[in-house]
Amino acid sequence: MLQIAAIREHKDAFAQALKKRNIDAMPMLENAISVDEKRRSLQAQLDETLAISNKLSKQIGDLFKSGKAAEANQLKTQTGELKEKSKQLNEELTTAVTELQNILYTIPNIPQDSVPTGNSDEDNEVLSQHGVIPTLHAGAKPHWELVKDYDIIDFELGTKITGAGFPVYKRKGARLQRALINYFLDKNTAAGYEEMQVPHLVNEASGYGTGQLPDKEGQMYHVGVDDLYLIPTAEVPITNLYRGDLLESKDLPIAMTGYTPCFRREAGSYGSDVRGLNRLHQFDKVEILRIEHPNQSESALDAMVVHVKNILEELELPYRILRLCGGDLGFTSTLTYDFEIYSTAQDKWLEVSSVSNFKTFQSNRLKLRFRNSEGKTELAHTLNGSSLALPRILAGILENYQTESGIKIPKVLKPYCGFDIID
Repeated sequence: MLQIAAIREHKDAFAQALKKRNIDAMPMLENAISVDEKRRSLQAQLDETLAISNKLSKQIGDLFKSGKAAEANQLKTQTGELKEKSKQLNEELTTAVTELQNILYTIPNIPQDSVPTGNSDEDNEVLSQHGVIPTLHAGAKPHWELVKDYDIIDFELGTKITGAGFPVYKRKGARLQRALINYFLDKNTAAGYEEMQVPHLVNEASGYGTGQLPDKEGQMYHVGVDDLYLIPTAEVPITNLYRGDLLESKDLPIAMTGYTPCFRREAGSYGSDVRGLNRLHQFDKVEILRIEHPNQSESALDAMVVHVKNILEELELPYRILRLCGGDLGFTSTLTYDFEIYSTAQDKWLEVSSVSNFKTFQSNRLKLRFRNSEGKTELAHTLNGSSLALPRILAGILENYQTESGIKIPKVLKPYCGFDIID
């Protein structure tokens, strides 16, 4: 959520920057300023009314002490009117505050200058490509056929017990899944990220805190009876661990990692892109998150990109790094780098990680602050990245490591799996 003071000061610049997202934000920005002016006016009127009321209350007390009851009672009539006025002003102020908050919730984050212009993922900027795309044997198959051949993932069983998009992992498929989770967590903790285990359901305040609500409300599973949401990513509960906190400069940076299942409705997803593991309603993901001093968040983002890059290189999967354009940039992000691995059997790139800097956008919603070296309070910066999302990593391993005699296991995963090949 953008800060209203910043909107007032940089309205034109913000409107220009938000054009990268292909939206005309000026009406929203001006509406926010207008409602804030109303809020400030009501607050001033309320403060003045309360000050007068307090002054009269003191005078009434003094008059009673002086035996001037008639004059005191006359003033009491005025204080009664002032109390009624302050009550009305307070109600109007509460309405204005809520209205302003709801407007601010609809305005996305400001893209950084380095974010390229564009309308969709086709306009994302490819920064680099790494690794060798393997040449597969004749008759190589996509992963949704391989998992049937080797009986390691069952999509039909998942449909039977839940519905489409909820696969069942079996035997070596389940062990490979667990191996990847443990490997990712070990890599992250070795890099200084503290492991956290968090709830898989969150309250509404947590959803608003990291920006999934109201923007992604239609994509989240909602437990209506308890008014809780199944998490779409570990980012939500882990970042909200610090909601409302005031940290000290010495506490920063805070680096955390966690594994969770993730739940997404993925409404409106159809076609070949959703086959097999390409797009699921429930999937596993390991996340890395950072809370940073504003002066350090850009270098922290670069370090997170290098960290994810190192993991993909150890897995020996061909990958590329993209800088997302304004039209594909997430609602809360100011800058995002995507990682994609190449699926040789599908002949396409598959997204496996997004690494993003939100700057103060989330922390303003979370009221996540720190006391700087001068003793002043300011908002921290938050960042997060997938390290990594499992379904497409697993799909890439199955497809790129397949041979005529079986599916080999990447060297780095063999100690975690306890086997060398799926055959």
